[in-house]
Amino acid sequence: MYQLAIKQYLERHGFEALSPKAVLFDMDGVLYDSMPNHAIAWQQSMAQFGITMTADDAYATEGARGVDTIRKMVMLQQGREIDEAEAQRMYDVKSHIFHQLPEASIMPGILPLMQQIHDDGIQIGVVTGSGQKPLIKRILKDFGTFVDEAHITTAYNVRRGKPKPDPYLMGLRKAGDLMPYEAIVVENAPLGIQAGVAAKIFTIAVNTGPLSVQTLLDANADLLFPTMPDFSANWGKLIQSL
Repeated sequence: MYQLAIKQYLERHGFEALSPKAVLFDMDGVLYDSMPNHAIAWQQSMAQFGITMTADDAYATEGARGVDTIRKMVMLQQGREIDEAEAQRMYDVKSHIFHQLPEASIMPGILPLMQQIHDDGIQIGVVTGSGQKPLIKRILKDFGTFVDEAHITTAYNVRRGKPKPDPYLMGLRKAGDLMPYEAIVVENAPLGIQAGVAAKIFTIAVNTGPLSVQTLLDANADLLFPTMPDFSANWGKLIQSL
């Protein structure tokens, strides 16, 4: 199964081999089981501005820069275009509500997976659409053995967020100006998967939330695991398939 997925990836992009020197992880729904909290914060904050946002909307737009999501929702529902500064003020309200909620737990299976990647001599990066600085500090606290700040890409590092390839292209740069075939992306949401694929990186989907398997496959993930512990348990087999 893994060899076929890799073969199809290589043929699609005209690459000779997949030779990962870095694994680039999304944050929400990948490092942390945080999406339920984000859904609550989105609904409550946007209601203050007359915007109706459902839990499904939160999951569907996961991975995008928060300001981009807000600007799109305002245009769709209020028919007006707002600048990034106004969207940022609205996003700050969402961030405040999010941080009042109980802290999201570390995703089961992620630490054993990172340990294996680290032991294989492969560097680890984080590529998130978040612009919430407390969350970046938490990454360093929880995953500092494997990730340093120089390998974290946030909403502040790019002008165009997911599903554009820019965040993962920046992740490649921060990992040492790597080529797309020298990395693996780990995502849990359609927009993030589309960003990894657009950057021509081998993109693995892990279905950690309520979305259907088909939704993630429709975003063109190269490989899909049902849970993070399952991915962790099969990391060695994937590497052996290269």
